[in-house]
Amino acid sequence: MKFHDVEQNSPEWDLLRLGKPTASGYAKFMANYGKPFGEPAQRYALQIALEQVTGRKAEYSFKNDYMEMGQEQEPLARMAYEEMTFSEVTNGGFFDCGEWGDSPDGLVNGVGVVEFKCVIASTHEANINRGAPDPAYRWQLIGHLDATGRDWVDFGSYCADYPEWNRMVIHRVNRSDVEEELRQLAERRTLFLAMVAEKVKQLTA
Repeated sequence: MKFHDVEQNSPEWDLLRLGKPTASGYAKFMANYGKPFGEPAQRYALQIALEQVTGRKAEYSFKNDYMEMGQEQEPLARMAYEEMTFSEVTNGGFFDCGEWGDSPDGLVNGVGVVEFKCVIASTHEANINRGAPDPAYRWQLIGHLDATGRDWVDFGSYCADYPEWNRMVIHRVNRSDVEEELRQLAERRTLFLAMVAEKVKQLTA
């Protein structure tokens, strides 16, 4: 594993990620674990394969108002998290693990990592009431632990519409509690990378 201290969404960051599955996409191939890969995994594998063959970032992308809001409000979420935890969040950069990689939102105190989700009020309420990270991001969080080797990852749900005292809610996942999931991720990712390699072979035949 090699850490690159680059700004996320920069040209350098895009180049490092090119042709590699990353933690934000792990849910696509971890779905139906133990069964054949579904359509989301097949599409993701084709995207990765095309990037490897062409050397270009995939042309298509999905971006909506919520995603743009998240990018705009992430600095506020970071500040709120630092105030709550009395810690300093440093750049998450990119962790290059060879055939795959990871870009956490931030690194904390040499032992932890944080993932921010800037959400609407109803989603924030659900995150508060659940008392645990949003299941939709579980494999992304586990992927952060896998790539960074750190002891824990914090899921930070931030909503600017909430009162200041409750805008940031933090749920922690400890490495020691997800050892089996880390094993499952490594196993499934190996199979996924084999599917990517097969698609590369088909594209270059």
